[in-house]
Amino acid sequence: MRRLDLPDAPSGAGSDDPRISAPSALRNRDLIAAELARVAPPKARALEIASGTGEHVVRFAAVLPGLMWQPTDPDPSRRASIAAWTRESGLGNIRPPRDLDATRYGWADEEPCPANLVVLVNLLHLISVPEAETVLTEIAAVLAPGGVFVLYGPFLRDGEATSEGDAAFDASLRAQDPEIGYKDVIDTCACLVDAGLSHVETVAMPANNLLLVFERRDVT
Repeated sequence: MRRLDLPDAPSGAGSDDPRISAPSALRNRDLIAAELARVAPPKARALEIASGTGEHVVRFAAVLPGLMWQPTDPDPSRRASIAAWTRESGLGNIRPPRDLDATRYGWADEEPCPANLVVLVNLLHLISVPEAETVLTEIAAVLAPGGVFVLYGPFLRDGEATSEGDAAFDASLRAQDPEIGYKDVIDTCACLVDAGLSHVETVAMPANNLLLVFERRDVT
């Protein structure tokens, strides 16, 4: 995954501590967890894509103890951080983090079983449009019938940023790499619908972010 990562910081516990802390994760994880508690199946297999530092998954697992969580990330340092935060949490419903590049075509076919819940937070604006389309179509493919996909992040609306701050951040991303930047919410929803998912709802979140909920409907 060719991802432009935003700067994170060590947890501050010592130079040998692999834990990494992301300020954005600490700001939004409780709000996202509350929405997950509302829409997620009560008992199922949950797959988190691009888990990053691991601060999200430990919160999600604590709020949704009936789900068995599988965090993933292609970066070894992030997987070490996920494992460390998991150990500190003492939670028994988080599996060891797996190496997964979600921008690689075909990974859904390699999954041992379908996921009942897939969660993706703050990735699409850090990768290119073709990579984002691959991530979304593979997520749709790995989702079990009746499964739920929750997508969180910043988006353009009708091709435009909704605030000066968002416009400036999007411009700064594109200045670093012209292939990345905010994706349009309509294009994102259309990609997932074309991949076989149904758009259930869009939830407005703080800082102009959106939480999008999709479902793979049972076919009878």
